[in-house]
Amino acid sequence: MKTLLLWLEAPLQSWGADSRYGRRDTLPFPTRSGILGLLCCAMGRGGEQREWLTAMKNLPQTVLAFAPVNRFGRTERQPLLQDFHMVGSGYDSHDSWQDMLIPKKTDGKRPVGSGTKLTYRYYVQDMAYACALDVPESMEKELAEGLSAPVWPICLGRKNCIPTDMVFRGFFSSEEEAMTHAQGIAKEKKRRAVFRVIPGNHDEGTVMTLNDVPVNFGLYKRYEDRTVTLIDLPQD
Repeated sequence: MKTLLLWLEAPLQSWGADSRYGRRDTLPFPTRSGILGLLCCAMGRGGEQREWLTAMKNLPQTVLAFAPVNRFGRTERQPLLQDFHMVGSGYDSHDSWQDMLIPKKTDGKRPVGSGTKLTYRYYVQDMAYACALDVPESMEKELAEGLSAPVWPICLGRKNCIPTDMVFRGFFSSEEEAMTHAQGIAKEKKRRAVFRVIPGNHDEGTVMTLNDVPVNFGLYKRYEDRTVTLIDLPQD
């Protein structure tokens, strides 16, 4: 096994685990499904990917979150940004092509009125994450090639969340070595670690159950649960 290190940095990121309908929430850290989806985009793996997801299912994933440090030496974490999107607005229902872009009911008919939907969406602001993911050595070449020159554009949760720095930071012999390298990146960027997310249920920290382990992607996505522990790190 090798430890893959990803550096996830952008003005906005959004990692939804259980968002539905008009409200699209975000967790304060990357989800398992978001990371594996990013890797699939980089490698050009489309469709359900059941076999590949099964091979990746139980491999450990650890996240270290970094916030910017201000001129007084204190970390600054911004609140979640709330935005809203109009879905299906401004289309001409008499135009057959535009009519397909207007939301419909389950029976395929247009709802009474315009059919426009208002959705609220939430984003993490100005954070960076180091994600250490164990992967088999047999996948090392495909992952390195894909992350160095992605087949499809990669994003940090949603498609409008574009990374602002290199995502692929190499392979390491252990998670500890990978996170030490990540700490060096953060120091150059004047960022400080504020919390860590580790697999499993631990006494220290906040235990969370997330439905974010993909069984298959594609049109009808399915997920399983996993347990993680979020541990806040002391700040000077």
